[in-house]
Amino acid sequence: MKTAVIFDVGRVLYDWDPRILYERLIDDDRVLDAFLRDVVTIDWHFQHDAGRNFADTSAELAALHPQHAALIALWGPRFIESIGAGIAGMREIVEELDSAGVPLFAITNFSHEFWPPFRAREAALFDRFRDVVVSGEEKLVKPDAAIYRLALDRFGVAAEDVVFVDDNAANVAGAQALGIESVLFTNAADFRARLVELGLPIAQHPSS
Repeated sequence: MKTAVIFDVGRVLYDWDPRILYERLIDDDRVLDAFLRDVVTIDWHFQHDAGRNFADTSAELAALHPQHAALIALWGPRFIESIGAGIAGMREIVEELDSAGVPLFAITNFSHEFWPPFRAREAALFDRFRDVVVSGEEKLVKPDAAIYRLALDRFGVAAEDVVFVDDNAANVAGAQALGIESVLFTNAADFRARLVELGLPIAQHPSS
């Protein structure tokens, strides 16, 4: 019997895509595609998740791409605009589990600078969570085993008692290696069904 649930945030609870922000700023689709592919890459952004400051990473990137310096500079102050709507059906799962008294936690690869304003904006959801481990604050990132060990210790739960959900297969494998029941997220309906299978107090189908 699993007694607690640990969520990822981006692309599990909320859509996240840099395109959401930059398609508002770059009219030409080909230019937009090239900018996202070659300049503000996922590997570059991963430095923020690992704890680096945006002032440093943006200065380095702007030096490499001076023609894009103005657009690069907007990544940090407008990062929250790259986070889209909640993933369909997930808020209901969080609310249902919380109402049933299931302890909820999260482990997120997220910048220590970008997390606070997003957490504040989405307080209605995250107030239901007992704790959230943020990679940028800890300078540990998924799928490093250290971040899962830190989270289990801080949450006060045992690996065998929790369910972890993430959209990234490597992150799922990292948690599984520590004996954590882990679900590769695809959609809310499939995740809900898996929670039912694992004995969590949640309905088979969402109430209408």
